Amino acid sequence: MSAIDYQAIFNEIINDLDEIDEVGEVATYIPELANVDPNKLGMHLTTVTNQHFAYGDADEAFSIQSIAKVWSLTLALKHLGADTWQRVGVEPSGTAFNSLVQLEYEMGIPRNPFINAGAIVVCDILVSCLKNPKEDLLDFIRTSSGIPSIEYCPVIAESEVKTGHRNYALAHMMKGFGNIHNDVDCVLDLYFSLCSIKLTCKQLAQAFLFLGAGGVNPATQQQVITPKRTKRINSIMQMCGFYDEAGEFAFKVGLPGKSGVGGGIVAVHPGKYCIAVFSPRLNASGNSVKAMKVLEALTSKTELSIF
Repeated sequence: MSAIDYQAIFNEIINDLDEIDEVGEVATYIPELANVDPNKLGMHLTTVTNQHFAYGDADEAFSIQSIAKVWSLTLALKHLGADTWQRVGVEPSGTAFNSLVQLEYEMGIPRNPFINAGAIVVCDILVSCLKNPKEDLLDFIRTSSGIPSIEYCPVIAESEVKTGHRNYALAHMMKGFGNIHNDVDCVLDLYFSLCSIKLTCKQLAQAFLFLGAGGVNPATQQQVITPKRTKRINSIMQMCGFYDEAGEFAFKVGLPGKSGVGGGIVAVHPGKYCIAVFSPRLNASGNSVKAMKVLEALTSKTELSIF
């Protein structure tokens, strides 16, 4: 079977997208995200054999937001293992990523680690496990990705703190149910910092390639996590990586992935590649409209997905 010319496929996809009207809106509930040019589009695909294919604004840094929750889950699994699942589930939410109703109904146990409540619980686990949570988490992200320049963005983090009332409500509700063990402000400081990270599509594709290579980052040859837990993380991304639109993404794209309200999506084809796409206009579920179309077109044109 001949190698796939991903660059040619990118060009085909862009030609097709030119016919699509610009739809969706940038996230405005976090003030810093409202300042992003809504017409940006970047994509970068890195194969497990270190081939690179890019288009557009692939080298422009953007706020990855909830995509970073994959890292916090990975580190929590390294420290707590299967006990993590006693405090957070692995089921799709079927409701908005910041829903309070479902959390109350289910007695403070979040459906999965990628909705806000679940990621807050994961951060609480890390606060309990790590000596210096913010520094240790950032060090893990740098070493696992092979990108030592990664930093938290204090401007975005502060913007989230000022408007994060619902996240405080989620944390205090879970504290009331006994599922937050540490000080709420300390836990949310870690959570907001994690979500503030900015990366380019090229960096994102490298950073998450370990999920396409059995837990090993091909750029560093470091074993980030075991193959068994790599399988678990990919499974949760497949089922829960797009909030209440996870089924739609699985149906149309057929890859494990994770979105963020900064307009980014990262997707993994195990054994083949990792791709990151950035386009800030979001649909009602908080997922990038154009990035989802790009990824749907990619797996359709290559006729390759995990299914």
